[in-house]
Amino acid sequence: MSERGIEKLRHKFILVAMVSIFLAMLFIGGLLNLTNYAVSQREIGWTLDGLLADNGEGFASPRTETPLSVLEVFAPSYHRDNFYLFVYDADGEETAFHAGWSRESSGEDAHENLRSVAETALGRRRDSGRVGVYSYKRADGEDGGTRLALLDTSGIVYTRMRLLYATGGVAFLGMLITFFLVRGFSRKMVEPEIENSRRQDAFITNASHELKTPLAVIRANTEMTELTEGESEWTRSTIRQVDRMNGLIQNLVMITRSREQENRGKREVTDISAAVRESVAPFEAMTAQQGKTLETAIPDGVTLVTDGSAVRQLTTLLTDNAVKYCDDGGVIRIALEQNKRGRGALLTVSNSYADGQGVDTSRFFDRFYRQDESHNIDRGGYGIGLSIAESICENCGGSIEAVWRDGVISFISQLY
Repeated sequence: MSERGIEKLRHKFILVAMVSIFLAMLFIGGLLNLTNYAVSQREIGWTLDGLLADNGEGFASPRTETPLSVLEVFAPSYHRDNFYLFVYDADGEETAFHAGWSRESSGEDAHENLRSVAETALGRRRDSGRVGVYSYKRADGEDGGTRLALLDTSGIVYTRMRLLYATGGVAFLGMLITFFLVRGFSRKMVEPEIENSRRQDAFITNASHELKTPLAVIRANTEMTELTEGESEWTRSTIRQVDRMNGLIQNLVMITRSREQENRGKREVTDISAAVRESVAPFEAMTAQQGKTLETAIPDGVTLVTDGSAVRQLTTLLTDNAVKYCDDGGVIRIALEQNKRGRGALLTVSNSYADGQGVDTSRFFDRFYRQDESHNIDRGGYGIGLSIAESICENCGGSIEAVWRDGVISFISQLY
């Protein structure tokens, strides 16, 4: 894996870790707030039921002190907030009013201030609910009358909000700290892999350089043998295998360079139309010589902020692959189009391929993969080009796929 590929994997790991932690904190914070809400609502209902049952009398005394066990903490208790009771007759006329633990200047002031709240609660269909910061509950009174209990729950609401803000703040701080810790530790973790990737690239480059000399000597000796003793089947086979080894070395060097290009490629506004035309032009004579037809559909003005050299290399690799594996007398077609809204470009290279039915096209991008080794070995391929093409597309933030339909295989590259 290239250095950029390792960095992408690291970023995905950070994203997955942060999403997992966020979901865990969301679950814990939500559970805490829901538990607090359920317990407080239970206490509100219990208090209002007590007010209605006792008619507001003898209800203001606090509960007896008991040890704060777990069950005791979650048990319902009377709230020491303002609570009030309105009593109405069958005609809807108020007959009594009780106030407990009032923070108003007098019970009469509380009575006047709460009259509109009581009228709003009476006008609602539900027998219980909330009007502003006041929770209410209605019950039938004597002789067809109505009793209405009100409880000032502003303290409870503020407590809920404090808990909500506290859990949100703690979760945000925890996410922030976790992000920096995960980013720092993940960087330390991938540094050995990045170093191994660099060493691997250096090894391929050095080994390729060292192999060129003995291969050149073998070829020279074989050619000298042909001059002195004449050409034979064995000398031709030796030269052919030397050429294949040289081609394989060039492809290995190409892989290394493409990985280096991933790490150092420059993105700038590129005329994709011109880049594709320039890359396809050298293949026109080759296809004509082989009796194949090369068609292009490349409109003007397709531009993209990307690495122009990578686009040229991608087009060359796909066109070369299409020429090599196109059926005899078949058609090779290169099409380019700008995506909708001008974001990205679509490059499609297709060729006639009658034997493609039932073939696993996804394996074409595996390194050193060839569908039919016995036949394709004579076409000069090494099964590396499409793997490099896939790396180029990923480096451009896009993707590539192979699709076979009606005797034609198409390699569709999405570039961004």
